[in-house]
Amino acid sequence: MNHDHRPTGLTQDAGFQIGVSRTLPVPPAEVWRFLTSPEGLALWLGEGADIGTEHGSSYTTADGTTGEVRGFREGARLRLTHRPSGAVAETTVQVTVTPRGEGAMLRFHQERLPDAAARAERREHWYAVMETVVNSLAPQHR
Repeated sequence: MNHDHRPTGLTQDAGFQIGVSRTLPVPPAEVWRFLTSPEGLALWLGEGADIGTEHGSSYTTADGTTGEVRGFREGARLRLTHRPSGAVAETTVQVTVTPRGEGAMLRFHQERLPDAAARAERREHWYAVMETVVNSLAPQHR
C-alpha cells in the first residue's frame, strides 16, 4: 500500500508543479501565433522576451528573468527554463497548443518550483495569464 502523503502539486521527480489548461474556440495556429508574438510573450513570459526556436537559445526579459529554450515544436510546444532575477534556482515552463475540435487546448505547465508558496503564486499567475489570453482571442470567435 502506498502511504505517500506529498503536499498538493509536489511530484517525486519535478518538485512542485502547476498546470493550467483551457479549450478555446480559436484555431490552434491562431493561438500559437498570439502566444509567440511580442504581445503574447510579454503576457506569459515577461516584457521584452524574445525567444529563438533553436535548443539552447537564451532570452532575458525587462525584469531580468533569464532562461533558455529546451524544446520547440512549431505550432505545438515550447519548453524553456525560467529564472527570475534573484531566484535561487530555475524552473521549467512548457506551453502546448493542441487541436480540439474546431478550437485548441492551451496548456501552461511549470515545474521544479521550490515550495508550496511558489506553486500558489505561480498558480495565480497562470490563471491570470489564461484569462487574458481568452479575453484577447476568444471574443473574435463568438
